[in-house]
Amino acid sequence: MNVATAIETRRSVKGYDPGHRMTEAEVKKLLSHAMLAPTAFNIQNWRLVLVRDPELRQEIRKVAWDQAQVTDAPLLLVLCADLKSWEKDPARYWRNAPQPVQDFLIPAIGQYYSGKEQVQRDEAMRSCGIAAMTLMLMAKEIGYDSSPMDGFDFAAVGKLINLPHDHVITMMLAVGRGIKEPLPRGGQLPMDQVVIEDRF
Repeated sequence: MNVATAIETRRSVKGYDPGHRMTEAEVKKLLSHAMLAPTAFNIQNWRLVLVRDPELRQEIRKVAWDQAQVTDAPLLLVLCADLKSWEKDPARYWRNAPQPVQDFLIPAIGQYYSGKEQVQRDEAMRSCGIAAMTLMLMAKEIGYDSSPMDGFDFAAVGKLINLPHDHVITMMLAVGRGIKEPLPRGGQLPMDQVVIEDRF
């Protein structure tokens, strides 16, 4: 499947075959491709919590408006970000780069993020959003549907997954074999209402 087809056919599917299991190779393919998603300064701040425990899934479903995809989809990911990844041994993000690149970028990471909590959070949201889209398109490529989710109690899910204090949850993502057709598209805005040339 080419990228354009994946984009055009990807929909947020809510009904999944609860009897279907993804292979470990498929899960690894999804996760490894998500890890190729870009992040500013290559800080790779996403953390993908793969929820496999059925009991934990049931607990998450209770705080996610009882949405069936939480338990029925074979794959449930809680997409989180480490807000402080920028200061945790930043040299590792550029260890394979030429020395002049390291000498410039490693100090720049601290200069960009230090003392700027809103920037750290904004970057977390951007990074996880890009990773989520990468996951959804890769899922479509290998024959699966997906559903990005923000309809849940973030604090409650954070407790259930033991979210570290310096991390944030950005969304959840269910992936599996859809058994329920999505509703027709609700109504796309025309291009002239969303594309602005040069200035508002």
